[in-house]
Amino acid sequence: MGYIVSVVNMKGGVGKTTVTVNLGTCIARDFKKRVLIVDLDTQINATLSLMAPLYFATLKKERRTLRTLINQTIQTEEHPPITIQQAIYRDICQVKGLDILAGDVELCDDFLLSALIHNKSQFHQQTFEKTWSNVEFNLVRSILKPIIKHYDFILLDFPPADNLITRSALLASHFYIVPARAEPLSVVGIGLLHSRIKHLQQETRSKIQLVGIIYTARGPVTTMEKKVKKRLGQEFGEDKIFQVEIPLNVAVAKAVDDFQPVVINNPQASGAIAYKRFAREFLQKLSKIVKS
Repeated sequence: MGYIVSVVNMKGGVGKTTVTVNLGTCIARDFKKRVLIVDLDTQINATLSLMAPLYFATLKKERRTLRTLINQTIQTEEHPPITIQQAIYRDICQVKGLDILAGDVELCDDFLLSALIHNKSQFHQQTFEKTWSNVEFNLVRSILKPIIKHYDFILLDFPPADNLITRSALLASHFYIVPARAEPLSVVGIGLLHSRIKHLQQETRSKIQLVGIIYTARGPVTTMEKKVKKRLGQEFGEDKIFQVEIPLNVAVAKAVDDFQPVVINNPQASGAIAYKRFAREFLQKLSKIVKS
């Protein structure tokens, strides 16, 4: 059975999507693992980092997105059901073993989910709370269950949000990675995330473990950056900080415009080389955690 890994930070703009798609691509291409990327963000950045908008429009028209699977789990739809096997787009970017479950700009929010769960619980407050907790714990888990044994890794790309879907995704995960910029607001995002995960662990049976914090958009070294890194190293332990750091690199942004990961679009770029090294370090760190 594969590992479900969340790529998450409550702060936006730290490179979660870029980390997800490039890590997934390297693991599939360079280490011959089967990888599924799941796009949890309504901005569908992971989806559009791996396919042109025309392909996404086709998937959406065919209802082959995460939204369909969520709706089917919560309520009975008028349309014939679609399995996750049918929704998955396989061997994306012509990388064998790299698949994606596309996101959706109309992914359900908490307001809509609350209404659906309220109806499902037959309007009783106690039943509603129990139904909500059950949905939160099982929603993403139940969607991924039919295919988890077919993958080595399922990478979940998160929005910078705390809602039922993201909490359900954390509860379904075995591990998580935190992309971060060495700046104070990024530390705040990590703090919020850490508090949320501790709460979930206390309230549920979640065993999710941190693999590490990966610094992205590395520029010239500053005093502030040194302070941020020192603080995070002290708080989480130096063994939870990836040695590889992702540099600022225009090739990374250009690759997104071409709807490809930089490790495919420009493999000799400094960003691409860093992501290849990061993928190797990720597998090494994860192996040590699993064996311990």
